[in-house]
Amino acid sequence: MPSTRRNTFRTLLRLYPYARPALPRLALGALAALLAGLVALAIPQVLAGLVDGPLSSINTGNNDPSEIWPAVWIVLGLGILEAIMIALRRWFVLTPGTHIEARMRNGLYARLQDLPVTFHDRWPSGQLLSRAVSDLNLIRRWVSFGLVLLVVNFVTIIVGVVILFSMNWLLGLIFIVCSIPIWIYGYVFEEKYSVIARRSQDQAGDLATAVEESVHGIRVLKAFGRGSFALKNFATQAEDLRGTEIEKARAIAGIWLWLLLVPDVAFAICLIVGVWLTAQGDLSVGELAAFFATATVLRFPVESIGFLLSMTFDARTATDRFFDILDTPNEIVDPENAVTLSQPRGRLAFENVHFRYADSPERFPDLLDGIDLVLEPGETMALVGLTGSGKSTLTALTTRLYDVTGGAVTLDGVDVRSLGREELRSHLAMAFEDATLFSASVRDNVLLGRTEYGDASGISEPSEAADAALASALTIAQAGFVHDLPDGVDTLVGEEGMSLSGGQRQRIALARAVAAQPAVLILDDPLSALDVNTESLVEAALREVLVSTTTLIVAHRPSTVMLADRVALLENGRITAVGTHSELLASNEHYSFVISSLEDEVKREAQRAEEAL
Repeated sequence: MPSTRRNTFRTLLRLYPYARPALPRLALGALAALLAGLVALAIPQVLAGLVDGPLSSINTGNNDPSEIWPAVWIVLGLGILEAIMIALRRWFVLTPGTHIEARMRNGLYARLQDLPVTFHDRWPSGQLLSRAVSDLNLIRRWVSFGLVLLVVNFVTIIVGVVILFSMNWLLGLIFIVCSIPIWIYGYVFEEKYSVIARRSQDQAGDLATAVEESVHGIRVLKAFGRGSFALKNFATQAEDLRGTEIEKARAIAGIWLWLLLVPDVAFAICLIVGVWLTAQGDLSVGELAAFFATATVLRFPVESIGFLLSMTFDARTATDRFFDILDTPNEIVDPENAVTLSQPRGRLAFENVHFRYADSPERFPDLLDGIDLVLEPGETMALVGLTGSGKSTLTALTTRLYDVTGGAVTLDGVDVRSLGREELRSHLAMAFEDATLFSASVRDNVLLGRTEYGDASGISEPSEAADAALASALTIAQAGFVHDLPDGVDTLVGEEGMSLSGGQRQRIALARAVAAQPAVLILDDPLSALDVNTESLVEAALREVLVSTTTLIVAHRPSTVMLADRVALLENGRITAVGTHSELLASNEHYSFVISSLEDEVKREAQRAEEAL
């Protein structure tokens, strides 16, 4: 138990770098709250003097009732001052909390952008989303509200207890002894609640993932009539989360039972003893009234321990989840002394390249098992192989989406790991088979790799040079359809470009890669969703670009192979043959088999298209 409590403190202490700029205002907010608590504790002392003074004199007929008014005005003034301090506390802490949340969210997003693709392969998007939204929201509310009140209420309780002892040591001792069960249960509550809170937040992340997947795949679910199946799975996860939340509520209810019961028991015992002490003449009526008024003021700080503890443990869990991301080691980083290529020629080489995925069992060989391949500047090379042979993985190594596990990939003789990632990716551009567009305009999507045409937020600003680059890229990709969209190139394409057809998305993605004007262009089957006529037009336009650009094309169609100067055959993790299409077709049996498989697939696609018409 003690180690758990220390862990809670150490975990929350990790928020200090983000909270440091806000500490002055948080401290002022705590000071205002503490003054409000001290003012509240001062009111019973005024009441004690009022009861033992003017009120007792009035009952005996020996004093003027007007003597009550000074005490009334003092109580009123103290009440107004307390309200002002509470308002100041809120004013001081609300804004800093939002700044802390913003800094943490920006830091989390920057980290997500920096972490390699292997991290995103493992982590469900819903878990990342819940950490970026709900967890940081919990931390903000704890820093702005829970932390301040926890400190202030603790100090208020100490001061209040001292005041109670100064009034009567016996009544103060009774009050303290009766509070011991609360602290004991608080220790038990921490361990129990922390486990439940973590499970709840993890389940909320899983539920967010389920929503994201079902929304993203809504077309598939509707097409296969599996909406009810998805709903059943979602309902199961939601029910699990509901059960965990009920368990959390029961844990909170347990501590609330003690927090409400113990003060009432203490009040009852103190009342009996207090009346007896008053009857014995050891305590005046005013002191007894002040004691209970002070105890009443302390009731909220004592009762607030329950929800403040639960809030603190929720914040501790949220902080753990936040740092789960930030503490993840990044295997793909910039070198300490990065090499610079001012004018890359575009010579791309794979030198005894090995690669295996981190979760691949040891009994399986490397996916890429000693790749040796060289692309000369300006050369276009097609990469062919059976499905699952590792073609897409090989292309991903060029831009360090993954790092080789052996050997090296070099650009102009320089290991790509010796280049800064940002510079490397400015020299190479990729177009993927699964074209992903962003919720932005066509212009912004196409000019994504041309930072010189964008403002600080990355939004492309129209200019003569930008318009020329945009028009050229769209022409090469045969994406002139964008001019027929409602707002032309300024049309927002919607989330992931799902408002466009697959072929339209691929053409915009291809235009994006071409517009970057890289030294090396990597095309991972970027024409798979195009019809035969459009594909031929794109290929004809690409030939002009490929004359001066080193290009590696993953080919899934024989027509794409025809674009290449040479063809490389990937088989069993190795490049087993390199040559022109006609040379390999005449001399390599496996190459002939791969090409015939591609031709059969093209025929099946054409047949499906005819049937659809």
